Amino acid sequence: MSAAEAGSVFHRARGRTLDAFSTEKEREWKGPFYFIQGADPQFGLMKAWSTGDCDNGGDEWGQEIRLTEQAVQAINKLNPKPKFFVLCGDLIHAMPGSPWRKEQTQDLQHVLEKVDREIPLVLVSGNHDLGNIPTAETVEEYCRTWGDDYFSFWVGGVLFLVLNSQLLFDASACPALKQAQDRWLDQQLSIAGQRRCQHAIVFQHIPLFLRSIDEDDDYFNLTKAVRKEMADKLSKAGVKAVFSGHYHRNAGGTYQSLDMVVSSAIGCQLGTDTHGLRVVVVTAEKIVHRYYSLDELSEKGLEDDLVGLMKTG
Repeated sequence: MSAAEAGSVFHRARGRTLDAFSTEKEREWKGPFYFIQGADPQFGLMKAWSTGDCDNGGDEWGQEIRLTEQAVQAINKLNPKPKFFVLCGDLIHAMPGSPWRKEQTQDLQHVLEKVDREIPLVLVSGNHDLGNIPTAETVEEYCRTWGDDYFSFWVGGVLFLVLNSQLLFDASACPALKQAQDRWLDQQLSIAGQRRCQHAIVFQHIPLFLRSIDEDDDYFNLTKAVRKEMADKLSKAGVKAVFSGHYHRNAGGTYQSLDMVVSSAIGCQLGTDTHGLRVVVVTAEKIVHRYYSLDELSEKGLEDDLVGLMKTG
């Protein structure tokens, strides 16, 4: 299968929405459900990190293939099925224009093809997918391969917003694209602000912050000015949670009523966490999430208390 053919399988976010879900049918709350969040399969990073050459290394990604296959197998076994599986960016390691980008893309598409067709795949763009300083060309390439870089969709009365966080990190090479996303986001948040949804939840690659809204600027967070503006905007609109990756470790914190959830990677770990996935249960009143190692989720599935929340929540 060619990259173009495989890409068409995942090109599901079009026109700033996800065609896996009917907005008309999904606007109403129908009771508790759950989804799976993963991040950073990043094919090629484990080799690059082990050799200490993250700019030029990464010519092997067999470990990442096996880990992502394990993640897919674990998700497919879950009962009941999750409403969707979201991957929060850095799908591959090779930056735009770098060697092995096409091969890493094809291999990841081949693995993701095996996700149960009843479990829609939601893809979020990361810095390695678009470049640290994205351009109109790199964004276009991503959209051609994986689908829209930002979009919204409804599931069971919950409004989900997928953002291109590179436009928040450094849009100096494509300011018009950032302005367009900003306008679109304001329109989407007006829906949440009017409380016309049960909850509103955001997915992006780079966290607003790792632990505190006042922490220092870092490679792994957004700058103080941007994060404060975004956090205030999201909180004011009633957004309950932002789920991200990028850090390759579990982290997070709260700001006002906003929960910032940073999930570790399916692929390369930069801390002491395990390769894993996050289970997120959405009830009428709250959002409960728990990180599982791939082995735990594969061998044991969902724990009883989470299943219970979906029956009583």
